[in-house]
Amino acid sequence: MSRDAESLPSFPRASFFRRLAAMIYDILVAVAVGMCAGLIFLVVTLISFQNGWIDQQGYAHFMDFFQQSLLFNTLAQAWVGLWIVGFFLWFWKNGGQTIGMRAWRLRLFSTTDQPMSYGRALLRIVCSLGGLGTLLVLFDFKNKQALQDRIANTEMLVLSIDANHHKAWENI
Repeated sequence: MSRDAESLPSFPRASFFRRLAAMIYDILVAVAVGMCAGLIFLVVTLISFQNGWIDQQGYAHFMDFFQQSLLFNTLAQAWVGLWIVGFFLWFWKNGGQTIGMRAWRLRLFSTTDQPMSYGRALLRIVCSLGGLGTLLVLFDFKNKQALQDRIANTEMLVLSIDANHHKAWENI
């Protein structure tokens, strides 16, 4: 999704509050994704525990085992984290919009001729500092760019109602 200045209509960059509203939507979806991923991990681990595929270490009940196992707690957190990060990476790479961004008519564009890659999307996640990088928009009146936008060479634009439909993306 590179942005060619000659072929694109001029969309304004997103304000802090519009970005914040989209972030709130996306946090709700990310929590749901994390809960589903965690449930899958727990069910697979429970089945493995009950069938003896995992060393029970003397525990009779699965939750006692799971709460005391640093390894399985760490694996569960990493599994859930990967799914949440994957949620953002996939949406940013494939269409430039998460569900919250679509609701608020925001779309991520590249400021270079390079299309959005998974590596650049991951750089954007890391540089966002858990959302704190977006605070820079409050102080950057002229450019309205967050820290992650500056570092990853992206920009968050507010689309028109017509341009927010998937069918219109071919023209953007």
